[in-house]
Amino acid sequence: MTYLPSLDELDRDGAIREHAEKVDPDTRAAFLKKAGVGLGAISFGGVFAGRAMARGTAIPASDIAILNFALTLEYLEAEFYAEAVAKNKLSGELLRFAKVVSSHENNHVLFLKKTLGSKAVAKPKFDFKGTTENPGTFAATAQSLEDTGVHAYLGQVPNIKAKAVLIGAGRILPVEARHAAWIRDIRFSGGTTPPTTPAPGTFEDGFTKAQILALVKATGFIVG
Repeated sequence: MTYLPSLDELDRDGAIREHAEKVDPDTRAAFLKKAGVGLGAISFGGVFAGRAMARGTAIPASDIAILNFALTLEYLEAEFYAEAVAKNKLSGELLRFAKVVSSHENNHVLFLKKTLGSKAVAKPKFDFKGTTENPGTFAATAQSLEDTGVHAYLGQVPNIKAKAVLIGAGRILPVEARHAAWIRDIRFSGGTTPPTTPAPGTFEDGFTKAQILALVKATGFIVG
């Protein structure tokens, strides 16, 4: 069951209530009702502001491009993990990882599609070239994809104009980072060579859209 924060949790400093009085001349409740608070507006990643942007109509064109860029990456990840689970070649912690992350990535896709509405790009066709059928290859590929996701979201943060879009991306980014740490822990625990840790660096860098697209193109996974 999805946890939905209460109004008190969302509005600890009273900002929403204060804004309600200023914006809506009727009542606080009227404003909150219009905003969707308390009516299940917070879904998937709990992104209140993203839901308020009804089907992309209030999103700047540049942010729509960023969201569709993110959606394409999420399509790829969601399909990769879904195929890995369906192939039934994984076991133990690696299978658990694939199932959990598959759910996360699918919810990211649903959130981005709902935010973009009719402006969402279509799902590409994929060929993962057997990487979902071998546990070792799957794990290495998963790490590469999760690292790419982190670099992609981080790289676009400075370019986002709408606060709601920034909040949405901000809620997804740390989840992708946790995925990257988790798969590293699975791959390199137990004194492997080369040694590594789930958090190998003090800082992380964002990549440009061109850099990310080059990495994705190099995989050959998107075929149509």
